[in-house]
Amino acid sequence: MDRAKTDEATSTEAALLFFDGECGLCDGFVQFVLRRDTLGRVRFAPLQGETAADTLEEEDRASLDSVVLLVEGVAYRRSSAVVRVLWRLGLVWKLLGSLVWIVPCPLRDLGYRVVANYRRKLFGAAPQCRVPDAKTRERFLD
Repeated sequence: MDRAKTDEATSTEAALLFFDGECGLCDGFVQFVLRRDTLGRVRFAPLQGETAADTLEEEDRASLDSVVLLVEGVAYRRSSAVVRVLWRLGLVWKLLGSLVWIVPCPLRDLGYRVVANYRRKLFGAAPQCRVPDAKTRERFLD
């Protein structure tokens, strides 16, 4: 990992992860991050919400097949977003993210797109965004 990536991964500023609030896989990823992000480095907002409408480009909001990670004004999509989230979760996950990062982006994103195309069939869909519990509510934006 180069110095810029290391600085970003260890930054104390919270990143904002936009996700499809009606997707079972996306919800599972959010729950995975919440359990491991003990320092609160990642906040969350559904792509269908007001924060996304106010913050993201139309292209990102319209494409519900991609998570978007916003870090210091820069938007990362698909596998790049997932890897950058992993870098914020502790040593083991940072190492795993670095291993995934070695794979060229077009190949990582191809794998991401395949999973994204079948995610609702494999993991189901929620009729609406999950309401966070009181313990994690401050980490979620509308």
